[in-house]
Amino acid sequence: MGKRAFYGGVHPPDVKPAAAQGIVAFTTPDKVVIPLQQHTGQACRPLVAVGDEVKLGQKIGEAEAFVSAPVHASVSGKVTAVGVAAHPTLGTGQAVTIVSDGLDALPEDVTVRKDLAALSGAQVREMIHQAGIVGMGGAGFPTRVKVSPPPDKQIDTFILNVAECEPYLSADHALAREEAAAAVLGLRALMKAAGVERGIVAIEDNKPDAVKALAQAMSGDPALTLAVLPCRYPQGSEKQLIWAALKREVPSGGLPLDVGVIVNNVGTAVAVANALTGMPLVERVLTVAGCAVAKPQNVRVRIGTLFSAVIEFCGGLTQPPRKVIMGGPMMGIAQSTLDVPVLKGTSGILVLSEAEVRDYPVLPCVRCGRCVEACPMRLLPSEIAIRSDAGDWSGAERASARDCMECGACAYVCPSRRHLTQSIRLAKRELLARRKRG
Repeated sequence: MGKRAFYGGVHPPDVKPAAAQGIVAFTTPDKVVIPLQQHTGQACRPLVAVGDEVKLGQKIGEAEAFVSAPVHASVSGKVTAVGVAAHPTLGTGQAVTIVSDGLDALPEDVTVRKDLAALSGAQVREMIHQAGIVGMGGAGFPTRVKVSPPPDKQIDTFILNVAECEPYLSADHALAREEAAAAVLGLRALMKAAGVERGIVAIEDNKPDAVKALAQAMSGDPALTLAVLPCRYPQGSEKQLIWAALKREVPSGGLPLDVGVIVNNVGTAVAVANALTGMPLVERVLTVAGCAVAKPQNVRVRIGTLFSAVIEFCGGLTQPPRKVIMGGPMMGIAQSTLDVPVLKGTSGILVLSEAEVRDYPVLPCVRCGRCVEACPMRLLPSEIAIRSDAGDWSGAERASARDCMECGACAYVCPSRRHLTQSIRLAKRELLARRKRG
């Protein structure tokens, strides 16, 4: 099984062709399609109409619920559409389309810089909210909500997540290596927002250059420590990372808050540091990789840029792709079109060739137990999947289907090539629908 800092997990090949490369900046796109829901919670209300002129960083979507986050224009130009558009996770959703004027003109309030030392925790939380910052590891949970724990939850540790354990993805690695100072500044701001005095930067040992850069950026700060962990998937998951770094177990159905911890992705921390300069979340670094794209690389991309434009910037397609995935190959979401926009939570665009995507015949379960050994949540994946395939939703619930984090480790090791994760996901969705129906 090799070295590991938590129960279960697997060690797929890294396959990170862009890991050693620097971050490349995408030129200002000709057009952006900015969804009004890029986060967990309620969608934003549009603040603009067709024909409006907008500036880079201008708020174009207002959050009207606590669990929400505003959205901003990622280019300056003219609004050409406000309505339903393709969405990479929801299928379709409300979005604002802006045609760029190429000027990247800024509104006056975006140029205002803030001194972290002069801000209170409440002011940092409000700054995070107004900047539209959400979890950028993929979940998209509004960061203001995460750093506003309820009074009955005593938080003593903030973990900065730099694990990035999925194959292909290396955007977080590149950020930690090239923008370590911003990442550490953002971590300090997040700690201040949450009222936490202890910070841990957790990173896997396959990123020695980033480890060195982060250590230098943290030097001299007794409140921060660096945890270098053995490489294993899915260590980037909050519950596994908390156990690996602190040996605290988040209870079934619980949250990191229940064990006194908040976890945020390194990309989120860099976005918070940028917010101190006055710039809201309008761009992110993502990985473009796969054998069907000409130049795999880590790219700084404006939110709302279409996948097709990003792929073209990376040299275009070398062959018709067998599959396109937003995110990593283990937990990412397959796309049916390239005309979908980059979201705040888009960690990668994988353009996989025929050789990288293999189809296998699905065989009966042989009760080998490999899925049980690999499951980081200590579940019985084969049992849950069997119940799900039979439509036995109550049985799936008794087998703790809701605790599945859908990491895909069980399907990865299954010798029968059973689609365990998909079956469990189906059960979870059915159980959620039943709960909503009462």
